[in-house]
Amino acid sequence: MAEAVKKPRPEFRNIGIGQILTAYRLPLAGRVSILHRLSGGLLFVALPFLLYLFDQSLTSELSFEVFKGFLSNLIVKLITLVLAWAYLFHFCAGVRHLLMDTNHEAVTKEKGKQTSIVVFVVSSLLTIVFALKLFGAF
Repeated sequence: MAEAVKKPRPEFRNIGIGQILTAYRLPLAGRVSILHRLSGGLLFVALPFLLYLFDQSLTSELSFEVFKGFLSNLIVKLITLVLAWAYLFHFCAGVRHLLMDTNHEAVTKEKGKQTSIVVFVVSSLLTIVFALKLFGAF
């Protein structure tokens, strides 16, 4: 008799990033968290290239001129802009996480949404300023 009343156990499966991005509607804080991880991964992968360029720019005046010529290419400027966005976003989201670790009142749905908006706005404004400087607006 107890077997007839028994409900089947729910089946849990691992989901992929495609399902997360298309099937689930993440809150803004969740999107910030995923972008924080992606920007950190991008920075980690690009670190050897960035260190090489930094080393080449500091070697001599001639290598710095070569570096400036390399950076004048549009594709390189766009790659630099993406890496700058990754750094600025990762930095702002990291500060957000540090503030949430020190202030437990900030770990609510409302505060999470507010701080996520702040991260998006501040990192976007800083990226726009960097882009204007990079493309010679000032």
